[in-house]
Amino acid sequence: MTSNKLALVRLSALPDVYLKVLKAKQMLASGDAKTASEAALLCGISRSAFYKYKDCIFSYNEQQIINLRAELRDEAGVLSEFLAVLHKFDANVLTVNQGIPTDNVAAVTVSLRYGSKTHSVDDMIDAIRLLKGVVSIEQII
Repeated sequence: MTSNKLALVRLSALPDVYLKVLKAKQMLASGDAKTASEAALLCGISRSAFYKYKDCIFSYNEQQIINLRAELRDEAGVLSEFLAVLHKFDANVLTVNQGIPTDNVAAVTVSLRYGSKTHSVDDMIDAIRLLKGVVSIEQII
């Protein structure tokens, strides 16, 4: 009987083979390696070791996923400036959904990965709030 329980472990505590499997998985995901065999070879592990552990080890990202809902005026450049502020705060945009404008205002939802050490989410939202064309902005919890 297999268990699906998970544990969070420091990378430094893991045997080298696990780290190499993680690297191989990243190479496959990014396209740096075309096949599992190529990824395993480039990482210095056997193909069987890759297949043995690939479904058992996953990378963990400490950055949080934030969802924002904004109402933006239907004017050229408003969404672009909104996204530029996200970039300025080192947010990684995952999704952007914009509705059809009603009464010259469009609802926009954005999901992003945010892990800034220098700015809070509130700082970022305050900066967006100051943009011309932003009617409202809030974090969706």
